[in-house]
Amino acid sequence: MLDNLIGPERPLRWVLQFWPVLAFSFASALVATWLCKNIALKLGIVDKPDNLVKTHKASVAYLGGVGILVGLTVGILVGIYYLHGRQHLPATFRWLFGVLAGGTIACFVGLADDILDMKPYQKLLGQIVAAVILVAVGIRPSLSFIHAYLGINITDNAEIVLGIPIVIIFVLGATNSLNLLDGLDGLCAGVTVIIAAALLVLAIHLGTWASSTVGGDSVRVIVCLGLLGAVCGFLPFNRHPAKIFMGDAGSMLLGFVAATLMILFAEKAVRWWMASVVVFGLPILDTAVALVRRLINRRPLFVSDRGHIYDQMIDRGMPLKKTVAICYGLAAMYALIGLGLSLRTKIRARYALIIYVLVFAVSGIVVWKKGYLKMEGLRGAIRKK
Repeated sequence: MLDNLIGPERPLRWVLQFWPVLAFSFASALVATWLCKNIALKLGIVDKPDNLVKTHKASVAYLGGVGILVGLTVGILVGIYYLHGRQHLPATFRWLFGVLAGGTIACFVGLADDILDMKPYQKLLGQIVAAVILVAVGIRPSLSFIHAYLGINITDNAEIVLGIPIVIIFVLGATNSLNLLDGLDGLCAGVTVIIAAALLVLAIHLGTWASSTVGGDSVRVIVCLGLLGAVCGFLPFNRHPAKIFMGDAGSMLLGFVAATLMILFAEKAVRWWMASVVVFGLPILDTAVALVRRLINRRPLFVSDRGHIYDQMIDRGMPLKKTVAICYGLAAMYALIGLGLSLRTKIRARYALIIYVLVFAVSGIVVWKKGYLKMEGLRGAIRKK
């Protein structure tokens, strides 16, 4: 696997030249999160416990998502500054500004929900607007694999039209998946760090093989580094006991950027797209389990509860830190599976897809066997006997 990691088209120093993106995004997110914590406490923008879904002991500052946004913005702007004046196609800059614009919209929609408690359809509309930004700047999946595997010819216009709902579905899915995963101190942020690091490895692989003809290699590396640095700058304040929460502002921002990266990996071969989706496996699993559990227990699909996998671990007596550590391990497992099969170029995409489906099928069986699809009480999970 490692033999294929660095391609012959570009040396590793092509990636190392972008290190300021990581450094500046981390430093700015660290400072911005500290400032946001103090501002939130001063203005009373806090998350209060309710002994149902929110079980923390005392009020905790919000606005962590804004700190992450500052770090991501600074990192991407540093990347744009570095690329300025060099020979890069216009799509490179257009895509990077599109990621910033869409991410800002997603973040402030979440912030409005944190402060004003928006209705679900209002949040969905905001997420759709963010997704449309991606389509407008040209970030959409390549569907050429349909012709390669099914023999069906798709015109450029048809590919654009079909790509629009795909982009919207990915943004809505990833955004709400990370929102559901944001239930324990350091959980969502730590899992995102693992996902961003794995996607960075994949981006380095494609970049050194010069896979993109329209500037996607630079965009993927810069966005991965910006995301990784920003979340690492936020995480020290979010570890247990958390001093600040990212709120919907942060989870929606992280979900939007993760969705954007998955779509960027769909620029050419379908194998890279599939790999990025599997890397995002833990949020997908948790969301799928939550929806199935609510469905079979006849609970409202879009009402929060304490039946998530991580909630049930704690309700069964597992310490919070151990629960978070296990979730980190699961996220790393999915990341390694996605990377392992995608970097072994001798494995054809159709066979990799079969393995990916089996991985999620086995995950579902384990969840079912362990009883994580059951619920007790009005909003709760299985309680320790």
